[in-house]
Amino acid sequence: MSTDPDPLRLATELRTTIGELVRHLRDTESALPQPQAAALGLLVREGPHTTAELADRQRVRHQSMARTVSQLREAGLIRQEPHPTDGRKLVLHATEAGTAVLQEQRRRREDVMAAAIERELNAEERRLLARAVPLLRRIV
Repeated sequence: MSTDPDPLRLATELRTTIGELVRHLRDTESALPQPQAAALGLLVREGPHTTAELADRQRVRHQSMARTVSQLREAGLIRQEPHPTDGRKLVLHATEAGTAVLQEQRRRREDVMAAAIERELNAEERRLLARAVPLLRRIV
């Protein structure tokens, strides 16, 4: 009898569990709706993008992203500048306020996870979880 877990079954369990974790964290009190947080997150992590680039990266219609961009701009979380080589385009940048809002939202989610880890896992389980993180990164 093999003790090696079936990769397909393990993949299914990981997908389900990680999905539940992500949904739980998204339910944490949030300053931004998910589409806004996702777009702002890309700008903070990767730097300036156009609306079309954000739409492509998020796999949404340009019109949907334009609405999200408008909401972020009105809230002062992003700013627009003319594209350096194409005058028809605008480049979007996260503002300091946008970066701060996103960092605060991430901190709250990390606090929720840290509390659950402390509450639900013993020291050995925490060490096991710490060893699993690099493995998860490798399969990503």
